[in-house]
Amino acid sequence: MDLLFNAYSTNTDDDEENEKHPPPPFKRAKPELTHTSINFDHRKHISTESSISGRYISKQERALMASAPPQIPNPDPPSSSACSPVQGSILDSSIRKDILSSLRNPKGGGYANSEKKSTALIGHTKAVNALQWSNSHCHLLASCGMDSSINIWNVWSNEQKKARVLNVHTAAVKDIKWCEKGLSLLSCGYDCTSRLIDVEKGIETRVFKEDQVVGVVKFHPNNSNLFLSGGSKGVIRLWDIRTGNVVNQFSRGLGPILDVEFMNDTKQFISSSDESKSNVSANSIIVWDVSRQLPLSNQIYVEAYTCPCIRHHPYDPYFVAQSNGNYIAIFSSKSPFRLNKYKRYESHFVSGFPIKCNFSTDGKKLASASSDGFIYIYNTKSCHLINKIKAYEQACVDVAFHPILSNVIASCSWNGEISVFE
Repeated sequence: MDLLFNAYSTNTDDDEENEKHPPPPFKRAKPELTHTSINFDHRKHISTESSISGRYISKQERALMASAPPQIPNPDPPSSSACSPVQGSILDSSIRKDILSSLRNPKGGGYANSEKKSTALIGHTKAVNALQWSNSHCHLLASCGMDSSINIWNVWSNEQKKARVLNVHTAAVKDIKWCEKGLSLLSCGYDCTSRLIDVEKGIETRVFKEDQVVGVVKFHPNNSNLFLSGGSKGVIRLWDIRTGNVVNQFSRGLGPILDVEFMNDTKQFISSSDESKSNVSANSIIVWDVSRQLPLSNQIYVEAYTCPCIRHHPYDPYFVAQSNGNYIAIFSSKSPFRLNKYKRYESHFVSGFPIKCNFSTDGKKLASASSDGFIYIYNTKSCHLINKIKAYEQACVDVAFHPILSNVIASCSWNGEISVFE
């Protein structure tokens, strides 16, 4: 009973300590100071001391802290460089002269370069999910990542290479696409939105909200006012930027949409989805009719692998699909969209990463990222490996040929690095 009495006694440690060691009396105030000023200074001193982690605070000190006026925060606003999306110039006036000459006179398709060069672009703090060159401002490269940011790079600038930092999303950004003309950018991410951004001003101009995580966006090739979005609930939507409304919706009970790609005639598009929990051969890759909102074929790919990336050849009637079976499959873009069983691109590795691939502008080369950190470049006609570039120690996620300079390729990695190889 004595133990229970002691355990539930109303005397606290503070009371016992105060009884054993009563607090010392306050010192008499100095003649030139008032009693009020002394009390204020004393409370301020206690408030400062109490912020020290692990320090014991008695009842008397807590009472004084409670009666102290709140501390006024620092009125100085954060610096403009920390808030502004503008980090540098997006103009081409400060880029290297050899690059500028080649961009303004693109008939040569490249420029003389006696040795291989690489430019490292440092800015992302987490994995980079996608990157793309601008077709209208070819010195600019856009990237997005798991750190919720979008970076615009003036790659060959002699000054600041990071031109814009756009923090318009509230969660990780999955995909970005430049508008074919002008300085507009489309992005999407884990905050269940797609966003249209004015890169020059560094602001978003329209938000497209959905009920799913948006994993991929794609502008209509012939109408920049329309774009496709695909998300985690397997729903694909065609949006009109002018009104912000959905024009068409494509739904077939699919798994998460991994990629979408328009056919060259733009009357059809291809979708890839993760069907690991259902019949993979039935819905993994589907060709859709845009106007009728109906699938034209869903028995295209019968292998038990998901395909994180779909790309159509710039000119020839076929498209490719990056397979988790560590190869790139080739399909005819004419009905019945048959798989080419005799040719495929295989030397690289996917290993479950969202590895992407891209054709060069002339269609003669196909570059693939790889989970071993290399960039693999294939001849599109023969499917032979023609080059292999060591880029990173961790997985290389995306690659993009420059739209004008055929000997320039950009890449990004799972650890947040971006490199441009010449």
